[in-house]
Amino acid sequence: MNQNYTTTFNVDQSPDEVFAAINNVRGWWSEDVEGRTDELGEFKHHYQDIHRCTIAITELIPGKKVVWHVMDNYFNFVMDKSEWKDTDIIFEISKKDGTTEVRFTHVGLVPSYECYSVCTDSWGTYINGSLRSLITEGKGHPNQSERIANKHGLEHS
Repeated sequence: MNQNYTTTFNVDQSPDEVFAAINNVRGWWSEDVEGRTDELGEFKHHYQDIHRCTIAITELIPGKKVVWHVMDNYFNFVMDKSEWKDTDIIFEISKKDGTTEVRFTHVGLVPSYECYSVCTDSWGTYINGSLRSLITEGKGHPNQSERIANKHGLEHS
């Protein structure tokens, strides 16, 4: 049985629009991303002291598929610091009954992982909530950059 985490949604936008939105990682996942997210190569994601990872974009097929390989990962809330390391995150785009289907699979994110419930909840929110609204409404709900949040806080104090 396939235990990898997967989730799917359908939108009216074209496969090319979906592909562009997926590659706009700052627009739906996190503003704290270093590096290019729309070409083959590496980028780094970071969320407070809770999560850091280095991701290699290994496949980009316009309008069809995006594949990320997690090179390195750190969570501050799990015992096994290697969780996520060497896993693959796959976005598959296809036409289904006049709509565009987005299938997200995190290969290697399995129920035996300590982070499974937190990670699957988070992916569900980012993919079905934030990425979907970036595609359909032009605006996602990424993690705000700490630099922006901190700077903002100082201006109002």
